[in-house]
Amino acid sequence: MPEVDTRPEGTETTDDDAPKMFHYVRKNKIAESAVMGTHVVALCGEVFPVTKSPKPGSPVCPDCKRIYENLPPGGE
Repeated sequence: MPEVDTRPEGTETTDDDAPKMFHYVRKNKIAESAVMGTHVVALCGEVFPVTKSPKPGSPVCPDCKRIYENLPPGGE
């Protein structure tokens, strides 16, 4: 499994343009998406461009969280 960032990325915006929840994505794709506007694929399969960074306590996609917690240590 590729290295996954421990910092989730957001999708599904609300009325105030804040994401409803954040998703876990490949760490090496975050900067590329933020700069180039390319789409990333979250662990749960959601596809979206990176537009927001989460703050502590931000809601995390339950599917991404479950998958992330079951990954072997070391990102392999």
